Amino acid sequence: MSNTPSKPPAVGPGIQLKGGAAILAPISAFPNGVPGNALVLLPITSAGTPLEKKIVEGPVALQMDEVWKLLGFNGPAVQVQDEQGRPIAIGLEDLLGGLEKHWNEGAEDLNRGRIFAQELMKYGRHEKAEKVLSKVVALGGDGEDWLGLGVAQLAQKKLDKAEATLRGAQNLLKASPFPSLQLAKVMKEKGDRKGERENTERAIQIDNNSVDAWAYLANAIREQQGDDAMLAQIEELANAPVNARCGAPYIALQGFFAADVKDEKAREKALALAKKAVERAPGDALALLCLSAIYGQVGKVEEVVKLLAPQEALMTRDVRIAHNYFEALFQMRDMQKITALLNKLATSSVREVKQFAIERSRAISQMMQQQQQAAQAAPQKA
Repeated sequence: MSNTPSKPPAVGPGIQLKGGAAILAPISAFPNGVPGNALVLLPITSAGTPLEKKIVEGPVALQMDEVWKLLGFNGPAVQVQDEQGRPIAIGLEDLLGGLEKHWNEGAEDLNRGRIFAQELMKYGRHEKAEKVLSKVVALGGDGEDWLGLGVAQLAQKKLDKAEATLRGAQNLLKASPFPSLQLAKVMKEKGDRKGERENTERAIQIDNNSVDAWAYLANAIREQQGDDAMLAQIEELANAPVNARCGAPYIALQGFFAADVKDEKAREKALALAKKAVERAPGDALALLCLSAIYGQVGKVEEVVKLLAPQEALMTRDVRIAHNYFEALFQMRDMQKITALLNKLATSSVREVKQFAIERSRAISQMMQQQQQAAQAAPQKA
């Protein structure tokens, strides 16, 4: 069983690892050796018996749902946490079935329905999610439930229903930009670009630090008028007095160019926009994250350290900033600063940050031990 390689290697007479399915074959089908990117599947339950009979005649192509069954999962494997917070894998159908049973056993507990609906939405089961959220709303759900219901309806192209539901969410979530942002998507689906623009700008008026809202507006302008118009109109709106100290417009804009790191002009645009975001909002974690990431992509490691060194207090709350700073220090092999950083992060009250510090400390310790062992072994060989 193999992931699809970019250049399928020959693995036996007439066998190529390619396509969207896995290949199940006896070891004898690989006289030249098992390819390095293969995984060995050993059926250990009765589910494997029919296939064992089939593969005697040669390789068997499997769809991924068949592979999951062979591995003992009911549906694709998804990662969840057990009661102790440890990651475990479970079949998607078992996960959803268990959540549905839990919801049915206590339908008055709205949180059970919310958790069930959230997982349904995550895996594209929008019709089922709509039914669950409709019940939650009917039982006295809050604005977030109305918003989720509207999103589920929008995903199914039930535009009139979605519009009515999202307007209800707007009334309940007056301080949130997301109902207006989802309404903008409804308007776009209806072909009403003016309504789309009005709702997007309303989202920005509600929360001018919403990167999602700025990014949506920028993309809408770009689709209709191109990059130059996008930059000009977003900067004009960003320079309005009410938005003057907001980094979100430039965080959104840099994202349109940062991905194209091979294009020097795009890279320079992204860098300039990310710098503007930090200049406007020096303590904005996302602005710092974007600029440090671009510096890292272009190999300016010293600039990453210079940018993030004053932000150690922020790192104890945001693992993303901690990660970028650690990686820059590691590339510079500044072990003294790395040790001090990890010791500080280990005292964080944020679980992700503390876990990051523990894992990196363990890795550094192992690396140092290996280097010491190699250094001790070198004179003996000489």
